[in-house]
Amino acid sequence: MQKQSSSQTRQHIEKYKAILDQRRRELETRLQAIEDDFEEPRNPDDDDRATERNNDEVLEELGEAGQKELLAVQAALDRIEAGTFGTCVKCGKPIGEKRLDAVPHTPFCQSCAQSF
Repeated sequence: MQKQSSSQTRQHIEKYKAILDQRRRELETRLQAIEDDFEEPRNPDDDDRATERNNDEVLEELGEAGQKELLAVQAALDRIEAGTFGTCVKCGKPIGEKRLDAVPHTPFCQSCAQSF
C-alpha cells in the first residue's frame, strides 16, 4: 500500500512540475516579447511617441508582474527538486490540492496565505 501512495505522490508532483514548466516557458516567451518591444525604434511623430510611452508603462508593469511570477514558478520548481513541494514554507503543513490547482507555484497553505 505504501508503494502505491509513493507512486501516486510522484504522479501528483509530476503533474505540477509539467504545469510549472509550461508556465515558465509561457512567461519567458512573454517577457522576451516585451523586451523586444522596448528595443524597437521609436516613432518620430510626437503624438505616436506619447502613445508609445503610455504603452511602455503598461508593458513595464506587465514585465514586472511577469518577472515576479517567473521567480515564484522557479522557486516552486526548486522546491520540487528539493522534495519540499506541496509543503507550506511557513508552517510545514501540506498545501491542499485545490490550492495547488489554483496557484501551483504557491509556497503557502491556505491559512498561512490568509495571514498576510
